[in-house]
Amino acid sequence: MKKRLNLFVAHSAIKSPLSTLHFLLCSFKIMNIKKNPNHRIYLQVLRQMSPEQRLLKAFELTEFTRELFLHGLRQIYPASSPEDLKRIFLKRLDKCHNRNY
Repeated sequence: MKKRLNLFVAHSAIKSPLSTLHFLLCSFKIMNIKKNPNHRIYLQVLRQMSPEQRLLKAFELTEFTRELFLHGLRQIYPASSPEDLKRIFLKRLDKCHNRNY
């Protein structure tokens, strides 16, 4: 990665912004992006759901994410009290909050 970054810096120093953009786009094509063969099926299932079902699914996924995050914190800090875990959880959650709204 460092070699590619150095290549980018050297390339951008001598080329125009447009050729730098082209270089970046070509670099992204080289990267091995994970294929997602079931994405079309996923979108089809979402479209077949009612708005209420999609909202309930969003709540379910939010709760699952919250529980997974807390589980990870319990593994990192096994000796912490529930109050300490809640404080750590809220502190980390605050770091993730989008301050644009």
